[in-house]
Amino acid sequence: MSQDEEVLRSEFDLEFTYTRTTGPVIGRFFTELREGKLVGIKAKDGSVLCPPVEYDPKTAETLDEFVEVADSGVVKTWCWVNEPMDKHPLDKAFAWALIQLEGADTPMLHAVDAGSEAAMSTGMRVKVRWAEERTGQIRDIACFEPSA
Repeated sequence: MSQDEEVLRSEFDLEFTYTRTTGPVIGRFFTELREGKLVGIKAKDGSVLCPPVEYDPKTAETLDEFVEVADSGVVKTWCWVNEPMDKHPLDKAFAWALIQLEGADTPMLHAVDAGSEAAMSTGMRVKVRWAEERTGQIRDIACFEPSA
């Protein structure tokens, strides 16, 4: 392209101008979080998936049998974040971890406030630290913390 040719330009704003509902499964999960409870959903093979999903990952059948799970569990794997970003759940160093809650057969991803990287380990027990104000969203779980 020569310097004499004009480049065509057009202003464009990328927007998502729609609203999405959470549906009956995730909606129930968020409602229970607001109440300080955790629920999973029973798959067709009897395993409990937490967070719950609408369809069985093996059979694609609709799932609707909710199961309460504990607010404590075990770290399955983790990675340390030395310098959190603005949108991270904590404003100090923390771990992202896959946590398998008691009563669930699958782990869920969330933040762990362990205090230091040396305090984190695979297999450690953790429990939920609930947000002071709960509104029915995943951040109703402020984070997990090591349990005694």
